[in-house]
Amino acid sequence: MGKKSIEDRCKYPAVEIKKKSGDEQFLNAGDDAYTLRDFWAWAYSDLVGNTERGRLAEFIVAMALGITEGISVSWDKYDLLSKEGIRVEVKSSAYLQSWEQQSLSKISFGIQPTYGWDSVSNKFDAEKKHQSDVYVFCLLKHIDQDTLDPLDLSQWEFYVLPTAVLNKTVPEQKTITLNSLLDIGAKKCDYAVLYKTIRDASIL
Repeated sequence: MGKKSIEDRCKYPAVEIKKKSGDEQFLNAGDDAYTLRDFWAWAYSDLVGNTERGRLAEFIVAMALGITEGISVSWDKYDLLSKEGIRVEVKSSAYLQSWEQQSLSKISFGIQPTYGWDSVSNKFDAEKKHQSDVYVFCLLKHIDQDTLDPLDLSQWEFYVLPTAVLNKTVPEQKTITLNSLLDIGAKKCDYAVLYKTIRDASIL
């Protein structure tokens, strides 16, 4: 066989990511015994800020769906896939932020259609659209800084909406307010019934 072309040699399969425990150590760090858990604590302790709160919201919904045994895949067309095959997009918002505020934040969520990306072909879809079956809008509703705890699920409320409703009512809109969500039929629920609410929305 001849030598592989440059194009062939540049083809690499997707990296298989295995779930970490947090006990994995940094290698070749001298006498320092840092672990992956140290990195997680350093990088992701701000659960109130927009970035980490968004990932936390995804994990909370994954908890409700019973699908936390795997890992988050950041490049999928949608955030979560239930065991029944329901494609779920998760959005989050909060009244309190980790930075100084003059007033509580106004609640809105991103709903902009996107070009889905195919990880096998490494190409984007030709059509811009909402990629999921159901949207879950997660609101950290607590407004007392002294007792704010994003890990307390009683401080959250959830609004579930079939994606078909967005397609029908606000197909090109980039953001939506909480009041507008309620106007178009989003179902408010707490964590205890979140899974059932998602499942019911997927069959409407």
